[in-house]
Amino acid sequence: MNLCPITYEPCGELLYSEKGLKMLSPSLKGLANLEFSAEELRTEAFIRASNMSIQGVQPKLSAILNIKQGRFDIVDKNGRYILKPQHHIFPELPQNEDITMRLAAIAGIETPLHGMVYSGDHSLTYFIRRFDRKGQKAKVAVEDFAQLAGLSRDTKYNYTMEKLVKLIDGFCTFPAVEKAKLFRRVIFNFLVGNEDMHLKNYSVITRNDIVELSPAYDLLNSSIVLTGDIEEIALPLKGKKSNLTPDILIGYFGRDRCGLTGKVIDRILDEIRGSISRWLSLIDNSFLSPVMKEKYRLLLLERIKVMGW
Repeated sequence: MNLCPITYEPCGELLYSEKGLKMLSPSLKGLANLEFSAEELRTEAFIRASNMSIQGVQPKLSAILNIKQGRFDIVDKNGRYILKPQHHIFPELPQNEDITMRLAAIAGIETPLHGMVYSGDHSLTYFIRRFDRKGQKAKVAVEDFAQLAGLSRDTKYNYTMEKLVKLIDGFCTFPAVEKAKLFRRVIFNFLVGNEDMHLKNYSVITRNDIVELSPAYDLLNSSIVLTGDIEEIALPLKGKKSNLTPDILIGYFGRDRCGLTGKVIDRILDEIRGSISRWLSLIDNSFLSPVMKEKYRLLLLERIKVMGW
């Protein structure tokens, strides 16, 4: 019995469920494997890197969904999807990112359509629909926080969480609403071990003349992938990148820096706490290997204990 890598639902002998295909397009009847293996996809990503507007540590490719042929086609321009194949050093990044994004959605964080597709060697490649594109070629106004701060990819860690809050105050239409969203994401990322939320991984988007936090992206349990001393947050909070406490995360950041009321904070924390049982079940049902499932689960339980829950 197969599981659909788009919905995590049983799909019998098929690779994808009907529901998963319909999420991509109501007209999609099937989905072929990518024509490249994971290694070939990484090579393609390297060759095409100069033509793309997306960069980062993970190899990325731009793609369109060819509904008529039932496949993803890799393109240099006007792609509506981003593909991330298996990494040659860090294990199971596609599976890791996909499950982390699903946990975020359960926790009330807005995420774009995403899932996984089989590559030519039957390895899994992560896909996500771009939220900065509309129609065939039109672009949606999106700016990451490095751009807002006047910094570059090379200086994306040269900031603090306190300054990030001030960017929301300066650029968002309804700062109080967006600071509540930011607080939710900070608590979530701490719990799932995502310690790489630098300035490029936060963005604002303009929709209906409202400037707000964009849907979440690049969410990953990086702590179970990296070795050595693991930090807990990319941008220092109260001068710290590790040994964060509930007092720092909730009292100092949520209440003092974001200016959230106790009622708003309690509601967000209650909603996240209420997600934990579903998180654990979904991790067990994910495409991670048994070893990585256990690492993810143990880290999550450790962070829950730190929060005193």
